[in-house]
Amino acid sequence: MPVILAVDDDPDVIELIRSELVDRYGRAYRIEIARASSTALKLLEDLRERGDQVALVLADQWLPDGTGCEVLASARELFPHARRLLLISWGEWAVEATARPLRLGIGLGNVDYFALKPWRAADELFHRTVTEFLHEWVGSDASLSRELTVVADQDDARASDLRTLLTRNQVPYVFHDRSSPEGAAVLAEARETDTTAPVVVQRNGLVLVDPTNVDIARAYGANTALRGSRDFDVAVIGAGPSGLAAAVYASSEGLRTVVLERETIGGQAGTSSRIRNYLGFQRGISGADLAQRAQQQAWLFGTTFVQMCEAQGLRADGDRFYLASTIGPEISTRVVMLAMGVSYQRLGIPTLEALVGTSVFYGASPSEGERFTGRSVFVVGGGNSAGQAAVHLARHACRVTILVRRATLAETMSRYLIDEIEGQPNITVRYQTQIVDGTGDSRLESLTLQDSGTGKTETVPADAVFVLIGARPYTQWLPEDVQRDRYGFVVTGQANPGWVPERAPFMFESSMAGVFAVGDVRSGSVKRVASAAGEGSVAIAQVHEYLQLLES
Repeated sequence: MPVILAVDDDPDVIELIRSELVDRYGRAYRIEIARASSTALKLLEDLRERGDQVALVLADQWLPDGTGCEVLASARELFPHARRLLLISWGEWAVEATARPLRLGIGLGNVDYFALKPWRAADELFHRTVTEFLHEWVGSDASLSRELTVVADQDDARASDLRTLLTRNQVPYVFHDRSSPEGAAVLAEARETDTTAPVVVQRNGLVLVDPTNVDIARAYGANTALRGSRDFDVAVIGAGPSGLAAAVYASSEGLRTVVLERETIGGQAGTSSRIRNYLGFQRGISGADLAQRAQQQAWLFGTTFVQMCEAQGLRADGDRFYLASTIGPEISTRVVMLAMGVSYQRLGIPTLEALVGTSVFYGASPSEGERFTGRSVFVVGGGNSAGQAAVHLARHACRVTILVRRATLAETMSRYLIDEIEGQPNITVRYQTQIVDGTGDSRLESLTLQDSGTGKTETVPADAVFVLIGARPYTQWLPEDVQRDRYGFVVTGQANPGWVPERAPFMFESSMAGVFAVGDVRSGSVKRVASAAGEGSVAIAQVHEYLQLLES
């Protein structure tokens, strides 16, 4: 059984913790205790040597021969997937001697959070914290959950797409390399030993060979077709933070709402391994988890979601709009909310473009981290997404190098991420540096870097590169009536010569009355998850005003 380890030198406290853990979790976990740092570390090393799993480590900060933060840092090295909690007493967070190392440990990624020590039997506050982190641990080990089993070549580009799709939609799956004994066994049972394409086996035994994204979406229960009425009050294009927020507020206020998403719920934010500065999530939250919660919230209010649906055209007829898409006949709506977000800009280097999906990636899905354990990877970009990707990859790669065109990260990245990066010994930042070339046949072997100040180039070995730079809005399908800036972002709040209504446009309204734009696709928006969600919610108030004007 996987192990839960608790460390505290107070005999009464550790006995209460032990009894609480045994009573609540003893059927599924083996409970171990230690009363000193050295004892705990020796136990962890023995567990590692035996090949055991460690799910959770709880350690008091003040131990006779060390500190809890030191124990948790060592636990991270020995068991990267284990969850790590600092045990503190009620009110101890206000003591600077405890608060300082706790904040530092969280910032460095050595400590996940803190747990208040139980003060009585069945202390549910203690168990709530423990249960949440055990739930996270189970989710981090795909081998423990098998809704879908994927078998493919490890470096197959399509296999990378499938892993990313499943991870971003929080679908429990396990991946086996085709050449592994486990992969061969799955293929033999599925009678698909001759194919070289990815094979996906569902929990009910159904087998998908070289499935499309639509096939996979249907396999995990997503809605990929619109059934019933095609008439709505609000049609939201895009299911990133801004689109999801708009859907929640529109549906909760009685507007019939449909959300069309061409790829994955969550947009770019869905690839973030940990967002720590989103209001209300003091421990941080993954982008995929945040998106899933928002989608469920909107769905409970009545929002209709359609995934793998790409908007292709928009026309107005009277006071209604008609959307053409890849899911059949036009959708009729009174209001259109543009929330398509953006995609990362391409490097445009032929040698690297040929390796996309094998060792060159646009974005950084958490699913790709373990593939590069012990290797050297590069992250291109200076925004929060790049910082989050670098911190996540540093848990697996031996060396992570961030390449930034600017002379500093302070202009584009949050301070907490900069501190986290500076505290990671295996992360290096190279400023005023860009990639100009690369080498590799089936996998990346090296990158050629150029210093923009001196113009000098240098070739360095590289196993993978994750590109998170710039932004390309998906707006080419919109009619000319929707004004865009020179980069393709939708202009809002400005009346152009073709503006018809006597009133001025609303703040989030485009130059086509009744068509609103929020989030990253809007010209001049702040590229942050919280601001995108805020725009989506505020825009619905303006939608109500617009509808009232139509009805008056």
